[in-house]
Amino acid sequence: MMQQLTVASLNRDMKFEGFLLVRSAEQRTSSNGGKYLDMTLCDTTGDINCKMWDGTVQPPKQGSVVKVRGTVQEYNGRLQMRIERLRNPGPEDDIDASVLMPCAPEPPDSMLREINRVIDRMRTPELQAIVREMIRMCGDKLMYYPAAQRVHHAERSGLLHHTLSVLRAAEAILPLYPFLDGDLLRAGCIAHDLSKTAEFVSDESGNVSDYSAEGQLLGHLVHGVAQVREAARRAQVEGEYVLLLSHMIISHHGQPDHGSPRPPMFPEAEMLHLLDDMDAKMNEMEGVMRRTPAGAFSEKIWSLDRRLYHPRTGAVQAEPEPRTDFDAYSGLL
Repeated sequence: MMQQLTVASLNRDMKFEGFLLVRSAEQRTSSNGGKYLDMTLCDTTGDINCKMWDGTVQPPKQGSVVKVRGTVQEYNGRLQMRIERLRNPGPEDDIDASVLMPCAPEPPDSMLREINRVIDRMRTPELQAIVREMIRMCGDKLMYYPAAQRVHHAERSGLLHHTLSVLRAAEAILPLYPFLDGDLLRAGCIAHDLSKTAEFVSDESGNVSDYSAEGQLLGHLVHGVAQVREAARRAQVEGEYVLLLSHMIISHHGQPDHGSPRPPMFPEAEMLHLLDDMDAKMNEMEGVMRRTPAGAFSEKIWSLDRRLYHPRTGAVQAEPEPRTDFDAYSGLL
């Protein structure tokens, strides 16, 4: 078992030596013409931008593990590590993948089973057939794809984690608003982000290397509408539910500034937007609380456009609870 500091525990002026997972790495040219490495390295508790001012060192492969020695600094209000030494692990190194790989807190097969049980209980055959086909169209990617490259649920199986969290929130809130079409909301929760499996390119450890051509030219909202239409065609479903589910996908970001060309225009679409936004923000805030000491303010969180305060009375611990289901992932590193 490796004994080393976690990324979440790092503070300014601290020394670090240990193994980290490479989220991204590239060689860049500085203003004076010198070359340097710009990297994002991570463990299960978070990631940190790293600079190595040595133009002779080639960037490590994304998804690989490296051993680094460096000093934590602060730049523009965010922590950054200045790397002094970097090497690939050797056979003598005892590397525990569970310390390095950000993963969803539940096994992907368990999360998918719960989603499928919800689909099985639907009483609207048209919606049931569409979302079941959409799940099938995603294939094995659904088991390991993250929900984002950097922001919320940027972890192995993060897409399933986010989907199930939004679905669970919908199940909890539906009794409060009995006028809502429960199956339509459930279908929207399941379908709203599934096209992220086509939006970007991820390896099986959940590292996103880039956005796909479809992701850059269309995005997951537009592609998601096409996915709904194709799933409906394959399932031989016609009628208004196809239109309603398509609208829920294209409007779930809520407003044009966030990518939605249409605002939510019926209650189930509005509720999906609210639940999606809530789950994304809560997931990101949870991560910020874990790496921010109680009684202190975080760095500015750019996606939220604010700093966050970690109350001294807060229930979120500085370190996440240890995972117990990493054996299934250990062969990936």
